[in-house]
Amino acid sequence: MIIGYTRVSTTDQNCDYQMDELTKVGCEKIFVEKASAKTKDRPELNRLLDTLRQGDIIVVCKLDRLGRSLKDLITLLDIFKTIGVQFKSLSENIDTTTSTGKLVFNIIGAIAEFERDIIIERTNAGLEAARARGRKGGRKQKLTDKQIKLAKSMLQDPSVQKSDVAKHFNISRPTLNRYLDAAPDVEQESLFK
Repeated sequence: MIIGYTRVSTTDQNCDYQMDELTKVGCEKIFVEKASAKTKDRPELNRLLDTLRQGDIIVVCKLDRLGRSLKDLITLLDIFKTIGVQFKSLSENIDTTTSTGKLVFNIIGAIAEFERDIIIERTNAGLEAARARGRKGGRKQKLTDKQIKLAKSMLQDPSVQKSDVAKHFNISRPTLNRYLDAAPDVEQESLFK
């Protein structure tokens, strides 16, 4: 079965052109998505994926109608390949039913993988350089070691509640609990130093 998929980003856009093009190439069924590709919730795409059978051909007018990003597009095309579904993009002349189309698809996949590897290498190099300079990743600590000791000392007084200590340091009670749980048992800091 030849199945079309079209998406319009806004309610103002009209998908008639895409529908006409998909009908011209013989699409027997067309799924119309009326949502931005930025949203992960795409019910028509999910319905399309649920109905796919080996031997089906998915047709889109343009690649950007199907995927939110190159990574997203490659993931979808891999799903199609696993199921045994062919893919055509009219605008970019990609047709995995032909050997040339398969080659183009594999080149796109290789470029996407290369891009992912480069990003990982750059990220790791940046983290290594930061560690070499004594920096560590993550959020800035809200409490210093001295403040944690002081918080523990404050809590030695039975009349002091955790919520009071949290307010004193301008943090939430769960944040205070995380600091207290993670801190080793150390000598209590005097309230009067």
